[in-house]
Amino acid sequence: MSDIFREVDEDLRRDRAEHLFKKYGGAMIAAAVLVVAGTGGYSYWRHWQQQKRYDQTAALVTAISQTAQGPEKGVDALAAFAGSADPSLAAIAQFNAAALLIREGKPADAATIYDRIAANGAVAPSYRDLATLLAVMQRADSGDAAQLSATLQPLTAEGSPWRFTARELMAMLAARAGDTDKARTLYKQLADDSQAPAGVRTRAADLASLYGKG
Repeated sequence: MSDIFREVDEDLRRDRAEHLFKKYGGAMIAAAVLVVAGTGGYSYWRHWQQQKRYDQTAALVTAISQTAQGPEKGVDALAAFAGSADPSLAAIAQFNAAALLIREGKPADAATIYDRIAANGAVAPSYRDLATLLAVMQRADSGDAAQLSATLQPLTAEGSPWRFTARELMAMLAARAGDTDKARTLYKQLADDSQAPAGVRTRAADLASLYGKG
């Protein structure tokens, strides 16, 4: 008797499945096709992105190699590459171009390039912060000390990968502005910070002592 009930139950399930398939089968097949197409499209997109990355990296290496023909040639090649490249690779090209300009004794031009990197929201925050730090460095000797310190302030926060360099630079700017008390305090804080690199702590200790004698 239980076998009869089982067969009836299976027939009912089969009928129900056939009814559902007739009703929704088209949509189910379409959905399956879209999944397969989407998976294939995503795989192709990943391959295309990867190939594009390889091509752009090769182009960046070629642009950097142009520096062997002279700084101006290198700067032009790197600028041309950065104009159409992925933001992260473009930033690397711009960092290289700025370094060439610094070697050529053109800190203001280098700072302008760093400003562009820092202002580009498509670039990774760590790159933008580094560009901000380097731009301030190029202006540290002649720029407005208060304004430069305000620009650096966010980079001094805990968690910033550039905080120790930013704090050291702020201390230098304070000293340049004649605020030796602030400079001494900042240097003393760096010297006492066990997380700061050893070189930074040593310099900071020497300078804190120097300004302490003022």
